[in-house]
Amino acid sequence: MNEPRYAWVIVWGAFFSLSIIFGVSYSFASFFESFAAEFSAQRADVALVFGICGLVYFTLGAFGGMLADRFGPRLVCCAGMLCIAGGLLATSFAHSMGTVYLTYGAGIGVGIALVYTPAIACVQPWFTTRRGLAAGIASAGVGAGTLIIPLLATSAIHWLQWRDAMRAVALGVLVIGLLSAGLLKRAPSASGSGSTPPPGASLREALRNRSFWWMYVAAVLAAPTMFIPFAHASAAARDLGIDDARAVGLVGLIGIGSLVGRFAIGTLADRIGRSLTLVLMQGSMGASLLLWNWADGYTALALFALWFGVSYGGIVSLMPTICMDLFGGRAVSSIIGTLYTGAALGNLLGPVLAGAVFDRTGSYGLVIWICIGLSALATVASARLLGPQARTY
Repeated sequence: MNEPRYAWVIVWGAFFSLSIIFGVSYSFASFFESFAAEFSAQRADVALVFGICGLVYFTLGAFGGMLADRFGPRLVCCAGMLCIAGGLLATSFAHSMGTVYLTYGAGIGVGIALVYTPAIACVQPWFTTRRGLAAGIASAGVGAGTLIIPLLATSAIHWLQWRDAMRAVALGVLVIGLLSAGLLKRAPSASGSGSTPPPGASLREALRNRSFWWMYVAAVLAAPTMFIPFAHASAAARDLGIDDARAVGLVGLIGIGSLVGRFAIGTLADRIGRSLTLVLMQGSMGASLLLWNWADGYTALALFALWFGVSYGGIVSLMPTICMDLFGGRAVSSIIGTLYTGAALGNLLGPVLAGAVFDRTGSYGLVIWICIGLSALATVASARLLGPQARTY
């Protein structure tokens, strides 16, 4: 079955939208030292900014999905881009960590919530046979943004200082973000005909399905492992005497690995099964942390970042696709948004607790082993999706 020609426009609109929002989110690593120095804050205090942002966008992602199901993804995503630009601009005038928590953490978090779920969920109903590939390409925007925008932010901080650098990023969000969000629209198959709803399960029906809850448990367990490296890998590299450019560049290497993971893993999943591929990626993500634990220099950390990125990218690209496979397109934005609330607590507490453990022990060793254990449990939960699955529609 041939996909509609505009389907690929949707893919690239989602790609650039996700690049912007997660490039901004993970540019936190670039501003980490600036916040710490400007406000005389400890690592746990600074990491709380990243945690609040993640808590907000994962918690409100379900709300963003519901808005997109009702009003369409274009309007909701454009509103989100305006929120992100406004949050960045407001943060550039901050004079306390409390203000940064509100403007960068909460403000940008709301904006991401309005873009993330609607953008990635918009892609799924446009495709059938190549859904895994399409979702992989679209979600590769997360990897591209993670690679490029933190490096641009770091360079801007060097030349402009952090406040003007943040204003420059805000301008980029307004221009590129609004253009890419403007390409998004609801698939005809997800619109229904007349008073007849499109095929698929409602959110209420999905919440009664056991497979949804196993996916939810996996998301809860995997979240700390997913987000701690983004907040702390650069700081860990600086502790080993690695210069700032290469330390922040580790986030970019995660982005490169994520790009490979989303393209390659999406294609692999279409061939061997999406649920099986998800199980493999959950296990791989936990195993990658062993390299971080044993790292004594830049090479080992760089290999960790690439391996972690491949695994993380594969997981993030597969979750929405599996939702579409199981529950159809009727309420896919709402279902994916609700699933993502499972990552909220881990995103908030993971980086903050990791910072607190480091402040107390001077090492990330205990944090890494806890994350490996959580990844093993997430792998077991994901394995419950294997075998015949009865759709709810």
